Amino acid sequence: MTNRQIVLDRLPQGDKLAPDHFALKVADRPVAGDGEVLLKTRYISLDAANRAWMQGATYRSALNSGQVMAGGGLSEVLVSHVPHLKAGDLVFADAGWQEYAVMPGKNLSALPPLKPETHLLSVYGIAGLTAYFGLLECGQPKAGETVVVSAAAGSVGSIVGQIARIKGCRVVGIAGGEEKGRWLTEELGFDAAVDYKSPEFKRQLRAAVPDGIDVYFDNTGGDVFEACLFAMKNFGRIACCGALSQYDGAPPPHGPRGIPGLIVTKRLNLRGFVVMDFDDKREAALADLQAWVADGRLKVQEDILEGLESLPGALIGLLAGENRGKRMVRV
Repeated sequence: MTNRQIVLDRLPQGDKLAPDHFALKVADRPVAGDGEVLLKTRYISLDAANRAWMQGATYRSALNSGQVMAGGGLSEVLVSHVPHLKAGDLVFADAGWQEYAVMPGKNLSALPPLKPETHLLSVYGIAGLTAYFGLLECGQPKAGETVVVSAAAGSVGSIVGQIARIKGCRVVGIAGGEEKGRWLTEELGFDAAVDYKSPEFKRQLRAAVPDGIDVYFDNTGGDVFEACLFAMKNFGRIACCGALSQYDGAPPPHGPRGIPGLIVTKRLNLRGFVVMDFDDKREAALADLQAWVADGRLKVQEDILEGLESLPGALIGLLAGENRGKRMVRV
């Protein structure tokens, strides 16, 4: 009847995230009341946004020291006091880094019984939907155009590039290291890959997009954003999804250069978004994603670690670029 939890023991103060920022605690297992459900966590999603929440309020409230570390995941309903959920149902819930949680049932919906169930966190979860809507609704690529995506070997970027290929675009992925570049081109079908860690990064990028970039899907911000901004074509579109380069450690000394000058002279369209903006189109998106996975055009890469205790290291590793595809922890 206990509940193991990972709490944010202290906030990083300009430091890189480290294991000693977290602590493992044991609490009593909670009990569901009227209108609530008791959840047992199966898998916890690891996302760069976990780190951003430590810096202040975003689209959700900021994290404070002593709180159970925030994070979404796939949970099983153990006890339900709402009519639309029953024991055994799977839900996606912002239940935090803990084995059990009690949450209001009105905000939860049963997920479809898809196999493998981990796909409910990756390609059919926030990662896949973020890639789908960010590219197609914000980037609006057209067949024959050049699409560039940063953090291309990650959970969102790897799906963005494949959807762009499905839509008939030429796709260039930006990722760290030659091994990830080979994976993008040889296994996922990207047309080219550029190593942002290379001292020749800017030259490599120019060579990969000799005619310029029509659509840039930005997951990183910082110097990579700047390099792509200078390579944009007139009337290009930039989908701003995240700022991975700025989440961990000291803030950068300056923002990307070329703003707002290049935005004006190139007549660029920049759009920031969060996946919840498109909830009304969710079913159509899932139908497309399921069809592409079924016919083999969209490959799913998942990086699954084991055990609640591995969560701090899993997040630190994700921020350092260890993972390929969607990282999650099986609790």
